[in-house]
Amino acid sequence: MTSPVGTCYVVATPIGNLGDFSARAVETLQRCAVIAAEDTRRTRQLLSHFGVTGKDLIALHEHSSARDVLRVIERLRAGEDVALVTDAGTPVVSDPGDALIAAAAEAGVRVVPIPGASAVLAALSGSGFSGGFRFIGFLPREPRPRAVAIAKACDEPDAVVLFESANRLVETLRELAAATPARRACVARELTKMHEEFVRGTLVELAALSREWMGEITIVLGAHDPGSREATIDDASIDARIDEELRAGTHPKRISEMISAWSGRPKREIYERVVRKKG
Repeated sequence: MTSPVGTCYVVATPIGNLGDFSARAVETLQRCAVIAAEDTRRTRQLLSHFGVTGKDLIALHEHSSARDVLRVIERLRAGEDVALVTDAGTPVVSDPGDALIAAAAEAGVRVVPIPGASAVLAALSGSGFSGGFRFIGFLPREPRPRAVAIAKACDEPDAVVLFESANRLVETLRELAAATPARRACVARELTKMHEEFVRGTLVELAALSREWMGEITIVLGAHDPGSREATIDDASIDARIDEELRAGTHPKRISEMISAWSGRPKREIYERVVRKKG
């Protein structure tokens, strides 16, 4: 007789305040024999706080191999329940875990989400921006993919949620402000923690703030009408920005990406303007 297959539980952990960990989540961790954790040290601290003991912790993070994932799948196939957790928040939402969940689904293993605290929803609910939203997560660091991601964010009419580190926040706000200066935004800092803070304003206002940013950061861009840019940004304004970027030594392709995102004009049109001016 074939033994029953275990269940893979996707357990959201607190993003700061331990009081946000649900009774259901604690019960799930107590019931599971195996816990696949992004950082076993941090997970041990969480388990200790809630009195969960005697668990087999397995490290499963973004650098884990396919073989590591297979080991967990084998435990599930053997009939053991597995809880997947990350350092803070929900697995897969800008956190590792998708490889295990995909492999579990392919193997016919039941996947059960145990929802909980979310920086995305906490930031949205505190921002004051209603309606639909698009979640981007962390922006790429490489210049070209980053420019493309910012351009897409600027073309999104609904609210947009981004994650950013404190040491890169000022640069990111300046890049976003260069694309859509008048767009309303909110910087949510240290959500659910003692020093939780929401700072609101236009992107150009937020980018101009002279202050030190610390802690975990979530940025929410408010909804806007991207089509309205062409009506308010004329040729003279575009040429003035091109001249400014050329004086700063910005590469022509980078200028075309930035100003296209800001103005809504086609990138090719802007690039031709840059080449004429540079020439």
